[in-house]
Amino acid sequence: MQNPWLQIPLADYEAHMAHPSVGQAQLLADQFERLVSQYSPKSLALVGSAGGNGLERLAPGRLERIVAVDINPRYIEQTGMRHAHRSNGFELLCADVQSKALCFEPVDFVWAALLFEYVDVAMTLTALARNCRDGAFLATAVQLPHQSLTPVSPSPYPSLGALSAAIRLVAPEELERSAIACGFSPVDSESVAAPGGK
Repeated sequence: MQNPWLQIPLADYEAHMAHPSVGQAQLLADQFERLVSQYSPKSLALVGSAGGNGLERLAPGRLERIVAVDINPRYIEQTGMRHAHRSNGFELLCADVQSKALCFEPVDFVWAALLFEYVDVAMTLTALARNCRDGAFLATAVQLPHQSLTPVSPSPYPSLGALSAAIRLVAPEELERSAIACGFSPVDSESVAAPGGK
């Protein structure tokens, strides 16, 4: 079965995430900006970059290196067109984040938001750990179950419906256990609510 992320137009994804009934684009960009300010990395990997997912919050030259990773080549192409000016060391990598072949020069910080719902958690964490420097920070955002909302929010963009068969919500405790097994140490966690209610 083909990965559904290869079929969803970037314009649909971005409009869906920004739609008032979803409201996740702003929330994730806010979290990304806050975490980069808090940890002040010199290099970072944006894993599941889509078209940039928060990079617009980074002033050009703020980081020495930025690595954008996504499985969809059209997403990666747009990320480069929009954001390559943000760092002299801007790298684009079209890759499956679960792959043993995922390899780039290790970074200080990895941001992987709403990614673990679509991948094998242990395989992905193993790949990410391999690409982190000693003492690097991994920041994630996972979607929690909601009493009345479906995992993939309804919106005017029907192409997102393809994700319904692929999404699997990951309990934070499961993610933490797997991360510890891959050599990460828990630092902090919090719950935040998107405007759409998730």
